[in-house]
Amino acid sequence: MNISTPNPSLNTKKSLFKTIVTNLTFWVLIAIIFGILLGHFSPENGIKMEFLGKKFIQLISIFIGPIIFLTIVLGISGMGNLKKVGRIGVKALAYFEVVSTVALAIGVTVAYLFKPGKIDKSGLTFGDASQYTKGAAEHFSWLKFFLSNFTLQVLLAAIVCGIALNFYSKREQTILVLERVSKVVFFGLKYVMYLAPIGAFGGMAYTIGKFGLATLIPLGKLMLCVYLTMALFVFLILGSILKYYKISIFSILKYIKEELLLVLGTSSSEAALPSIMVKLEKMGCSKSVVGLVIPTGYSFNLDGTSIYLSMSVLFIAQLYDVHLSFFEILTVIGILMITSKGAAGVTGSGFIVLASTLTALHKIPVEGLAFLLGVDKFMSEARAITNLIGNTVATIIISKTEHDFTELNLEPVSE
Repeated sequence: MNISTPNPSLNTKKSLFKTIVTNLTFWVLIAIIFGILLGHFSPENGIKMEFLGKKFIQLISIFIGPIIFLTIVLGISGMGNLKKVGRIGVKALAYFEVVSTVALAIGVTVAYLFKPGKIDKSGLTFGDASQYTKGAAEHFSWLKFFLSNFTLQVLLAAIVCGIALNFYSKREQTILVLERVSKVVFFGLKYVMYLAPIGAFGGMAYTIGKFGLATLIPLGKLMLCVYLTMALFVFLILGSILKYYKISIFSILKYIKEELLLVLGTSSSEAALPSIMVKLEKMGCSKSVVGLVIPTGYSFNLDGTSIYLSMSVLFIAQLYDVHLSFFEILTVIGILMITSKGAAGVTGSGFIVLASTLTALHKIPVEGLAFLLGVDKFMSEARAITNLIGNTVATIIISKTEHDFTELNLEPVSE
């Protein structure tokens, strides 16, 4: 009687196959590839897929408010130390300002050295920039910024409620109720995330179908400079900051790979906001730090956007052969330190910020924005991914400085 013995190699292969096909990252990557193929070979059908990407982001946006509110309220009320709330807030804002200023400086430096705007603009395609240049003369308004930024409004309301809950007589009962609601919200988010491949497919198919890969060629030098600069910022600047705290930037990127692919497919860092908050808590960051730093960072710590804006100003100046002195370049950085904060929460706000910055300089033609419209969509992925990584690193660093971080399955930096 023959008794068949199990084949260890076959079992290993089956296990590996099961791991791959049940991994969300795999399906998001496959969806992105199919989106690119559809958009390239059938542009008209690719454009029709826009609604899939939009609907997914709208669905995710439903969870953003409740998750931010519940995380912050529970974090502050569970902290029992209001001085700590203030300390985390001050640390976060100081970190954001320093790092985003470094991002602006790097963008200006690379654009100054490699001169992506030194090309023949006669072969470039114009876009209609009038909708962004109409209000170019308007000054930056903190009130308008706040009123147009839903994330910031929820953040402020949650902080007030979290502080007030510390003085409420039925604090513990209220916390229990909020924790139950939080579990329900995160349970719902878990199942919505299964739709991520559909959203990524729709977003990528639309982008390639609408703008076409051919539009990249005339402004390829600018595209290359933007992507290289953002890679330099992530691996050199953010990597060095993490290395100081004995954490590898590669282990962080590996840990959030699903969110990075999701952002790549949808061109929106907000699509990954709820899930990145969940992952950072699982990684070991405290609920209070995650709740305060991530939502604030989505409004004030836009490293990728800062790089793009600074490079775009110099690109347009070079395109029109406008020479900028060292003092004028410092002025560009100074203006963008303020106006770049208004680039969050509103579609097309990046161009509005650029228009207002160029107008404030009184030297660079605002109509130069028209040359950027064709490739902006292809650079939005790099901006959104860099913004996401920047806010992830910021949360880890603030947690580390608060001694509120426990590493979970992350590779340490090799000495």
